Amino acid sequence: MNLSRSREKTWRTAAAAVLLSAAALTAVTPGEARAGTERTETPVASTSPVAGVTESLVRVKVPLPASAGARPAACDWLSYLRYRASDGPAASADADRILVAQPGILEGAGAFDSVARNTVARAAEQGSHIEFWALDRRSNCLEDRTGIASGDQHAAVDYYYRGKQVQGRTFAGYVTNDRLGWMARLGIEQTVRDQYDLLAAELPDQRLRKQKVLCGGHSLGGVITGYFAAADFDGDRTTKADAGFNQCAGYFALDTTVSTSLADLSGSIPDDTNLPDLGLGYLGTQAGLDTGVLPRSLSAPVLLNPETMTLLAIAGMGAVADPDREADLPDYLPAGVNIDATNRFLFSKDTATFLSGSPSVKDFRLTNAAVLGALMDDQSVPLAFLQSSVGFFDGGPVVDKNFPAANGSEEQPGLFGTEYKAIPDRPDGPLYTWRNYDRVGDADDPGYRSADGTPFTGAGKEVTDIRELARSLAQQPLDFTEQYFPTKLVSDIQFATSPQVKRLVVHPEGLTANPTLTVLAGDGLLAGRVPPELNAVIADGYQHLDVLTAAPEQNDGRPEPVSTHLGRFARNPV
Repeated sequence: MNLSRSREKTWRTAAAAVLLSAAALTAVTPGEARAGTERTETPVASTSPVAGVTESLVRVKVPLPASAGARPAACDWLSYLRYRASDGPAASADADRILVAQPGILEGAGAFDSVARNTVARAAEQGSHIEFWALDRRSNCLEDRTGIASGDQHAAVDYYYRGKQVQGRTFAGYVTNDRLGWMARLGIEQTVRDQYDLLAAELPDQRLRKQKVLCGGHSLGGVITGYFAAADFDGDRTTKADAGFNQCAGYFALDTTVSTSLADLSGSIPDDTNLPDLGLGYLGTQAGLDTGVLPRSLSAPVLLNPETMTLLAIAGMGAVADPDREADLPDYLPAGVNIDATNRFLFSKDTATFLSGSPSVKDFRLTNAAVLGALMDDQSVPLAFLQSSVGFFDGGPVVDKNFPAANGSEEQPGLFGTEYKAIPDRPDGPLYTWRNYDRVGDADDPGYRSADGTPFTGAGKEVTDIRELARSLAQQPLDFTEQYFPTKLVSDIQFATSPQVKRLVVHPEGLTANPTLTVLAGDGLLAGRVPPELNAVIADGYQHLDVLTAAPEQNDGRPEPVSTHLGRFARNPV
């Protein structure tokens, strides 16, 4: 049964009317929260086809120490998206289990939307009422969702790139390094402390946390979970009730491992980011962050910076509103170094096209869904950690995309992924549409092939609904991406053997103190590189992001494996 086709008309109608959340955060009775804690919880409306799941945005005031320095008031709050069974208990403490997820590099809470909904629904089918908390890192307090929340793609472009107002507000601009001094100390120690403080505020009973909370994450979130498990939070290593591993009944790792090393995440950080040279050492790097000589937020000149990452959500807006309409986004965007360089990098079929800039993305006719597919699909975007399997181009001839790496080349680095890349071949030609994941392999599928005869894709390789990906990008109150990722969070882990970081691993036994579920993308960053003793579940055909975004029903009729195993693990961690 093709659920996505039968719901298409009602999905589009509902999408036009959805509200991201209430117009203003309103205080609620803390209930399970620690007495005196300032807390808000706001319902989030959704057009998701997954029934029986209630979502809310929770904010809890957990101020940074005064030593952190000046920062926006919003940065003294921690936020998460709370997903629970609609017919389950209202209080988190009464849930059967609570999964708490740390995001990966350059990733926000909104990226967990599909896997959270799918897991809560799957657990309910298995007889359990669970919750899924998708955490937002503290630095996401700097993001401004006003333009995206307008629901109007042109208004969003005008807001972020032309200085026009939305609802009486003017975008203050992207935050520059000189205003990020407080992020110079936002490393692994503060990140795991934030998780502990949030759990202690929301679930004050440590014995309950030990019984009901499952700690985990995606990509870098697995490493953060490793540090959390090994941490001590009261300064006394002899008292272990506060130890990280005693806040969790088990661990889960989504295309990652629960560890204290980045070694398993090769390809998750682009080579051209501004990550400090490790030759500086821990103290030199910290001095550079403190003084602002080094950038306090991780970025790269193409796609991976606040200005260009905002484009992903804006592209998602078009695919939500009308996926099959011809897109005008490439023409409507104003010219700029970041945007032009990103478009050229992502939409060049070879080096000559990249250097000349012709033809450009503006020379092709693309639907809104095809624009998003070009930015996020594993047969298009040449960055493995951004890839999802959402279908393929349709409506006209395509050719090999041999930039920045040639298809089939043995020299293609893991950073670009292993899938052959494709690109439309007729500028000023037909309207290129998007064949969604569940239509790949249908009788009318042209079955596009590379010049060497290799099929670009097949039904077994497509797992994510592009409309649901668009909804997660454009209709969540917390971002899918992370515009201001703390450089210190990665540099700390890069310096894992330094005395300053080694001291944070107080309880190394915590890494194996609880049962662990490891779920890997079959075509992801860790494919074929994880020790067999981890007994990892392999999600065949999945890319790195697919473990978060995959549709609840796969196109071969099987239930989605990541959420199925998470639901089982939540019921009985073993």
